[in-house]
Amino acid sequence: MTGRKKSADHSYDLLVIGSGPAGESAAIAAAKAGKRVGVVENRALVGGGCAHKGTIPSKSLRHVVKQIIQFKANSLFREIGDSRRLTFPRVLQSAAKVIPKQVELHTNFYVRNRVTVHMGEASFHDKNTVNLAMLDGGIETIYADKIVIATGSRPYRPADVDFNHPRIYDSDTILEMQHTPRHIIIYGAGVIGCEYASIFSGLGMRVDLINNRERLLSFLDDEISDALSYHLRDSGVTVRHGEEYEAIEASDSSVTLFLQSGKRLKADAILWCNGRSGNTDQLNLAAIGLEADHRGNLKVNHEYRTQVENIYAVGDVIGWPSLASSSYGQGRAVSGGIFGDECRPVQDVPTGIYTLPEISSVGKTESELTQAKVPYEVGRALFKNTARGQISGEDVGMLKLLFHVDTLEILGVHCFGAEAAEIVHIGQAIMTQKGEGNNIHYFLNNIFNYPTMAEAYRVAALDGINRISRR
Repeated sequence: MTGRKKSADHSYDLLVIGSGPAGESAAIAAAKAGKRVGVVENRALVGGGCAHKGTIPSKSLRHVVKQIIQFKANSLFREIGDSRRLTFPRVLQSAAKVIPKQVELHTNFYVRNRVTVHMGEASFHDKNTVNLAMLDGGIETIYADKIVIATGSRPYRPADVDFNHPRIYDSDTILEMQHTPRHIIIYGAGVIGCEYASIFSGLGMRVDLINNRERLLSFLDDEISDALSYHLRDSGVTVRHGEEYEAIEASDSSVTLFLQSGKRLKADAILWCNGRSGNTDQLNLAAIGLEADHRGNLKVNHEYRTQVENIYAVGDVIGWPSLASSSYGQGRAVSGGIFGDECRPVQDVPTGIYTLPEISSVGKTESELTQAKVPYEVGRALFKNTARGQISGEDVGMLKLLFHVDTLEILGVHCFGAEAAEIVHIGQAIMTQKGEGNNIHYFLNNIFNYPTMAEAYRVAALDGINRISRR
């Protein structure tokens, strides 16, 4: 035992810095392997950005807005004649009710698995020692054989934008907005920007969505991207492609966005959604010879190991795909690799985009298959033609299957519409099967409950097989 280890206030086999999805899964996997595990969280409550600023509050907000839209669209409720206008703070209040439940749930995970949680800001002293500035003002020293950095990310803030102004927000501070804009500008049309464009238009706000590329979410299948663009515009969102910002000016009553194209857009507020930065600036990485890139992200190998042999990194802090789902998998994988099992890197992560309607996909797109010269065919099921879609009023969207013409292997699953993020997992499960198990005939030879949204797989498979048989 080294002198440093003896003098430390706490000693662990594994120390995890961050208690979000990546950190939690790494810590609990190690604890279940019988290791002494500690976790550092710089908030007063566990859960990380996912529970407090990102996935959970924004998706809960979306759910409340979806309920409002359904209420307004239902003629039965319109007969009630309740014309009270819901303010954004009131909607936020309703959405935030889920956060304490999530904190309690995840706190219990640590307690049941005997993982010690330290509240404070961690910084490296050396590759085995972390100094902890506790929230109550005290200082502790923690020693660990292995350390996993899972500190997550935060919205990227360019230096020339004044985020202290009460009309300028990022995707964290928008969850604290205490007024209800009539008109809002969203700069950045990535996943977060598109999700908030749906939310705000659903609340009846006028929305300008500024995209610095030529199409929305270009990593999606073209048909799905086009459908998103159409439905955003149909809900009243003005989408402006190929634009770059020049400057932002804000007053007590409004905010003006100046674009390099010469356009000037004036609104009640602006939401900046143009990228994220890894939370590494407080870690004193120089003490261990590590350096983050210009966005604060760390480089790792296929085992999530950094350039320092006993230090690993997982989750948003290593960049793409920066999803809660992939972070959970990475955390579990890194602990497996550290403590003797094979490290299985997270691959083939399904997209889950919670716009209104939502989007989810896994596998190849039509463009990718075309470029690779793979002979494929398409099977589609429109939700408006399914009984469940008609019953529930969720008649917007479709399920799209891409499959090999010769082997009938499922190559891609793309879904746009109600419960897309749930529906996609049926196709994902079949795609991972070996041999004839991954075959479009699965959806023809097995019975689906009726009426269900999942029945769309049978309809899409029939559509695809019919396209082949007509040749």
